[in-house]
Amino acid sequence: MTIEELICYGKKYLHTNEVYMLLSHLLNYDNLELLNYLDNRVENAKVVKFKEMIEKVMNKEPIQYVLGNVNFYGYTFNVNKSVLIPRFETEELVFYTIDYINKFFKEEVSIIDLGCGSGNIGITLKKKIKNSKVTCVDISDEALKIASNNANNLGAEITFLKSDMLDNIKNKYNIIISNPPYISRDEDIEDIVKNNEPHLALFADNDGLYFYEKILSTCKKNLQSKFLIAFEIGMNQREKIINIVNKYFSDVIIESKKDLSGKDRMIFIYHV
Repeated sequence: MTIEELICYGKKYLHTNEVYMLLSHLLNYDNLELLNYLDNRVENAKVVKFKEMIEKVMNKEPIQYVLGNVNFYGYTFNVNKSVLIPRFETEELVFYTIDYINKFFKEEVSIIDLGCGSGNIGITLKKKIKNSKVTCVDISDEALKIASNNANNLGAEITFLKSDMLDNIKNKYNIIISNPPYISRDEDIEDIVKNNEPHLALFADNDGLYFYEKILSTCKKNLQSKFLIAFEIGMNQREKIINIVNKYFSDVIIESKKDLSGKDRMIFIYHV
């Protein structure tokens, strides 16, 4: 089959954008390049693979897992079902964190990413903040393996540690950043998420607040005198998390940010 025939075949089952994503990945072209090679014939093995990929997407497997990677902040991160798929909202968390770091931290800055998953947060911060030392932490061996591979692929020097948040962490840091599991266990979520992404990275006890309390109740031992704590949060958790902050900290500034959809999505706690 030619590339044009494969595009026509794929469009019978999937959105055009999905077809182009799958085919460009399979043939190692970018989307626009495909249009220059419409008459090129594709070897049979790749035709079979393309049809298998289409079937997976039709069977409600996230296209990021089918592709095996996702773009985050301009970098390509490998992903599989052992790690959460990085979202655009988390790019916003990284964007604001970089802004805070550039504003308040002029010297070398130490950063720890708790529950790092694919490593997208910590690795991106390392790439963007040159005077940084970054540690990525996860409780999952498989997640740490994926994150380590991503760091190697992107040329980012990262320290990786296995720990349940800060339980096994001794050092002190300027920045604690986390997109922890924050979905309540009785909350309804999309089937494509619930049936594919790791529940370890999605759900938390105490109405989704468990890990915020776990981090905030123990993190003082791991903070430098000048620090920033950056959280991604559920859109209805802002006030409850602020109450947890006030339970453990009395001399900090607390700021929340909305995402581009206008939903409360980030909280920043700092003492500078």
